[in-house]
Amino acid sequence: MRTTDLLRLAAGFFLATAWVHAQDAVLRAGDILELRLGGVPPEEIQQVSGPYTVDGDGFLNLPHIGKVRAGGATQAQLQNSIETAYRAQQIYTNPSITLTIPNTARFVNTGGEVKVPQRVPFTADLTLLGAISGSGGFTEFADQGKVRLLRDGKVTIVNVKEIRRNPTKDIPLKPGDKIEVPQSFW
Repeated sequence: MRTTDLLRLAAGFFLATAWVHAQDAVLRAGDILELRLGGVPPEEIQQVSGPYTVDGDGFLNLPHIGKVRAGGATQAQLQNSIETAYRAQQIYTNPSITLTIPNTARFVNTGGEVKVPQRVPFTADLTLLGAISGSGGFTEFADQGKVRLLRDGKVTIVNVKEIRRNPTKDIPLKPGDKIEVPQSFW
């Protein structure tokens, strides 16, 4: 296999992986979604397509069908729910819904002993090491053996030194994750 073929194969795998991760993202209140409607007359597309925000109760308010539960669903599940609602209420016979979440709408927070504590924009391929690097890396006082990953109310202690020895152990992040790097006590 030629190098260019290998690069194309790797790029295709990366894009497929990013799509799967994006489709697995669980929606929550405040998420901004871009909705595109297809499979209907052109004049109808403009009435439904556009940006929507998941309200504080976890719903999207859509033309013709009203509120649809979005909070707690994945993008793929919500797409299916919206298509089903339009069919069930006999608004459209064959709608095709595509939802995307702009990368700028989701973040991972880093804090503690990183050079630039901040909200790092979430991407489908973001890992723990990537978020720390995106925050300027560790300060000289960081305890790299006891980095805290806070996800869904649970704390996981991560030894970044171990991840550097074995990069396959790098942890893929999810939107809303928090990374806290404690100070070393020597």
